[in-house]
Amino acid sequence: MNVVIIGCGVVGAAIAYELSQVKGLKITVCDRQPPAQASTGAALGVLMGAISQKIKGKAWQMRQTSIQRYETLIPELEALTGRKIPFNRQGILMLLSDSSPDRISAWEKLIEIRHTQGWHLEIWDTVKLQNICPQINNEKITGAVYSPQDRQLDPIALTLALVEAAQQNGVTFKFGVTVLDAQASPDESSPQFCNQLETTEGKITADWFVIAAGLGSTPLTAKLNQIIDIRPVLGQALQMQVGHPLGNPDFQPAITGNDVHIVPVGGGDYWVGATVEFPSNGDEIPPNQELLESVREQAIAFCPELATATILRTWSGLRPRPEGRPAPVIGKLPGFSNILLATGHYRNGVLLAPATAYAIREMIIPQGVWG
Repeated sequence: MNVVIIGCGVVGAAIAYELSQVKGLKITVCDRQPPAQASTGAALGVLMGAISQKIKGKAWQMRQTSIQRYETLIPELEALTGRKIPFNRQGILMLLSDSSPDRISAWEKLIEIRHTQGWHLEIWDTVKLQNICPQINNEKITGAVYSPQDRQLDPIALTLALVEAAQQNGVTFKFGVTVLDAQASPDESSPQFCNQLETTEGKITADWFVIAAGLGSTPLTAKLNQIIDIRPVLGQALQMQVGHPLGNPDFQPAITGNDVHIVPVGGGDYWVGATVEFPSNGDEIPPNQELLESVREQAIAFCPELATATILRTWSGLRPRPEGRPAPVIGKLPGFSNILLATGHYRNGVLLAPATAYAIREMIIPQGVWG
């Protein structure tokens, strides 16, 4: 059975690797650029699972599945490829600054729910926070929630390892290949069957097509007259060099507060981000310097030592946000029997990649058939 995956960000690469473990599939991945270039290449890789406010239904199920899978996936990929994937196992610390009592009670309720689900969260008061993370110094902070089972990883290193491991399992990758057109079955059957794609490298036929192209999914689905409307949301981030670890060198969790992440990446360097910038007219979003500066200032307000840090680089990327429907978009393309969508993950592509890969595998090879 031939499966063609379009898009090789973290989602497409995770699907390719997951499917490569199923016997009897011939898998090809196409992308018009090298892997992990678009939103994956700009992501901070903060995996907010247990600490997220999602508590039931698919939104929580997918988070839980992914967080659990990463614990086995990272060592598995490292062993297969010999690559090192930076994977911070020291959890996520969320700073609380709203002093209203119901804020804390809401967290206490979440802690109870997580406990019944088998996950651990803790509320720290300011004394405990000061003891464990002395780098945090801001009188508006009333405490923190610590999630020891959530993680942060390097999205580019992860994606390249997924590609290499999938290649070892026989997956073919074609980079620099653009899809020009798609052809559906000539009869007016409903739903239609897409038999081939026209690409810059010629025709590609398959039994299944998986569209995992992020923002590129909209023009692709337009060629099939079934537009899935995905809009760009810009995010900017910085890499700051302090030259030494902030606070306790042996405890370096990802710190988040007021939607700003401070992510240790080793060697006294930190990623700080990210902005959330919507297009004002059309799809053009020029990066707003003032917004990036306000993210940096918020990070400094939490960790004053960052004020003296050197900015090594700044970068930006576009996140794929589905218009008028929840993210992500996973399932069959309306009107087609053999085109699957795995796209529009907005700010959770890295987090939800493993669960998305499981979902796609399930659609192609239902559980009962797995050998």
